[in-house]
Formats: sequence, structure tokens, C-alpha cells
Amino acid sequence: MSIQWFPGHMAKARRLLTEQLKWVDVVIELGDARLPISSRNPLLDELLGKKPRLLILNKVDLADPVWTENWVEALKKTSPVFPVSATTGTGISKIIPQIERLAAPLQAQLQKKGVRPRLVRVMVVGIPNIGKSSLINQLTGGAQAKTGNKPGVTRGNQWIRIHDKVELLDTPGMLWPKFEDQDIGRKLAAVGAVKDEVFDLEELAHWLLAFLQETYPETISKYKSQAGEVSLDTIGKVRGCLVQGGKVDTLKAAQIFLREFRSGSLGRVTLDQNKG
Repeated sequence: MSIQWFPGHMAKARRLLTEQLKWVDVVIELGDARLPISSRNPLLDELLGKKPRLLILNKVDLADPVWTENWVEALKKTSPVFPVSATTGTGISKIIPQIERLAAPLQAQLQKKGVRPRLVRVMVVGIPNIGKSSLINQLTGGAQAKTGNKPGVTRGNQWIRIHDKVELLDTPGMLWPKFEDQDIGRKLAAVGAVKDEVFDLEELAHWLLAFLQETYPETISKYKSQAGEVSLDTIGKVRGCLVQGGKVDTLKAAQIFLREFRSGSLGRVTLDQNKG
């Protein structure tokens, strides 16, 4: 299964990000705690350069806590890392103080030059459907940014006051032009960062089932047949996805399975499980 998705608005987002970086002091890179590596855009290292960066791993409430701890320990060697949940509010209170710490050297330089104190300017960047709008809503304490459950729902850019000393620039999600590693493409598709319309749902569901059978068999145990097998057929039978003649609608079964995985109802799962 080959997954490629780089809509025109993402190419535009890349150009805008490059233009707007000169206006911000700190960059918040938002990743998915279930994909601490695969959800990070490799283009950002080149685009951001030496700009102070804070890595936020969102959706920690959906990720395996053991793997989250391992990844935070590994990733904090290059930049500050905070696992958070924009849904529950876990870890959100640590973000503003860290932004102020990262911006302090620049603020000190401006003060030496006689520049009047101003708000710290922050940009939040990340792939689609990563939870940027929900994070901003948590930081502001209200629904300041439009939210949605489909990749690419946030449109345009907007400055938002998130603290009495910090303002934030929201940007559309940005994938990269080509997934060199199709395993990364499958993982991104599994968590909903790629539109379902651009890949084979049943093929993805088969791949995810195989992964869960190997790493988190307890998450799919309710779908086992009497023979101990788990497949789209057994899922369809358990969930009543039957059509005329008693056959299973495997597409509907795949849709239900992926929806349950993405919502966390199957359990807490981390898809990135290597140190490479």
C-alpha cells in the first residue's frame, strides 16, 4: 500500500511558514505521543534552523505510558519535550513557563538594545489532525481556534493571545511531499493524519491488526473467534457488519476498527517502537 498526500494548501503552508518564521521567537512543534518520531515533519529541521523549539507530544492519554517515558527521555537530549493531552489538560500548565525560558535570551538582547518589552511571539507547527486547535483552546481557556476531527480543518493563520506575555501564531498542518518510508505513511494513516479517501482502508486495517496482534494482543481480544483468530471477518461478526447472505461487510468492519483505535477505546497504544 502506497500512501502519498501533499495537497496544495500544504505546499502553501510551507511557503508561509518560511516567511513567518522571522516574526516569531519560539516554535512549538506538536507531535503525536503515539508516533513520537513518525509524526515529526523532517522538513522542520531545515526550515526552523536554530530557532528555539519546544516539542509537545499530544494525545499522551492514548499512548502507551511506558513507551512515552522512554521516548521523552531519548528526545529531551535535543530539545525540551513535554507529553500532554489537549483533551484532558494533562501537562498543559508546563508549556507557558518553558516558552518564557526559551525566549528569555532574546528578550534580554532586545532590552539591551533599548527595545520596549513586547509579547513573546510563538508559532505552533505540526502535521494535520495532531490537535493544534485543541491545544490552543487549552492554553487560552476557551475555544479561540476552530477545531475539527478531520485532517486539514484549520484554515489560514491567526494570532491568538494565550497569556499576558505570550501570543501565538496558529498554522495549518503540514505533511511532507513524499513518505520515503511507507511504514511511516501507514502509521500516520492509522492515527488519522492522512485522509481516509487516499488509501485502502481494509489494507490499512489488516496492517494495524497484525501490529496489534504482535505488540498489544489484549486490545483486540474481544474480536477473537472461537478458534482464537482475529480478522476483519471476526470484527465484522462481533460488530454486526453483516449483509445479505450473512456475509461480512469488511469495509464497514475496517472503518469501525480504525475509529475505535483512533479514539483509544481499544486501549493505549504506541506505534513507534524503535530507537532509530
